[in-house]
Amino acid sequence: MTLVRQTTETRVEVALGTTPTIATGKPFFDHMLTAFATYAGLPLVVTARGDLTHHLMEDVALTVGAFVRKLTPATAARYGERTLPMDDALVQAVIDVGGRPYFVGKLPSALYTHWFRSFATASESTLHLRVLRGADRHHVLEAAFKATGLALRQALRDDGVVFSTKGRVTLTETP
Repeated sequence: MTLVRQTTETRVEVALGTTPTIATGKPFFDHMLTAFATYAGLPLVVTARGDLTHHLMEDVALTVGAFVRKLTPATAARYGERTLPMDDALVQAVIDVGGRPYFVGKLPSALYTHWFRSFATASESTLHLRVLRGADRHHVLEAAFKATGLALRQALRDDGVVFSTKGRVTLTETP
């Protein structure tokens, strides 16, 4: 499966490969996405270009989120949690991939906070991020991407049963 999001401002393509391969033209962002994909156990191949950094990062988040949503098995474990240390930083990520989009969190960068909010919305996940400590911006952001990746890996695990007291939720469209 390949997803392509194209607007007059950006073009983003996401697929699965054999190892994470990220090319957005933004080296630090590529580093964060590679960490996220690696820790999530998703060999994402992301190629993107855009006019402004904000547009590019937001559209990558929306496309990666939609891709994750399509990969989420109906019998996913649903919930994942990971607290990750990285030098001075300590970040906790808690996720529910059960189809209820919501985000709470604040990172030392409004742009990266927005990335996680857009990802949560498009993946239809509830994501809580807590920076427990950390002064180095790079370490805090990288810990957030790695912790979220590990939590997502846990949540996407296919347990073979629908993990909900509601059972399987379906939507039916009629004319």
